[in-house]
Amino acid sequence: LRKVITKEVARGGQVFFIHNRIETIEHIERILRKGLPEEFKMAVVHGRLPTQQIEEVMLKFIDKKIDCLLSTAIVESGIDIPTANTIIINDAYRFGLADLHQLRGRVGRQDVQAHCYLVIPAKGSLSSDASSRLKMIEEFSYLGAGFEVAMSDLELRGAGNILGREQHGFIWMV
Repeated sequence: LRKVITKEVARGGQVFFIHNRIETIEHIERILRKGLPEEFKMAVVHGRLPTQQIEEVMLKFIDKKIDCLLSTAIVESGIDIPTANTIIINDAYRFGLADLHQLRGRVGRQDVQAHCYLVIPAKGSLSSDASSRLKMIEEFSYLGAGFEVAMSDLELRGAGNILGREQHGFIWMV
């Protein structure tokens, strides 16, 4: 991971490092800081931080004052950072197919090669559902694959039963 991150920064880019567990994000930060050069600029952002602090960190990232943003999946939608062309998703097997597709979509511009790295434990320890999701996200890696991802997600999880007894909640007809 050190090589991946330093290579992206060396080519003038930035890195998203996604770790979706707030409870252990500081531990991941210590590991990354220990493995990266001292002059490397990194910041952490997650949903339990005050809104103002999140905004400050994101503005620094946009202004390229931060090389690597260690974050939960809160960056999944609405973030467009043209210089962020590498994303590393830790424990990728814990994410749903649509989440992985959205996160992967945070990087890549037409004139710069983007990279998405999915960090997983040894393959033998993954559930069959997790393996299927990871295989599909790899298979549907071309531009415009969102529809295929949605259909595969629907096939994997099932369509559900919107009006059946298994549903929770209420529907009011007006």
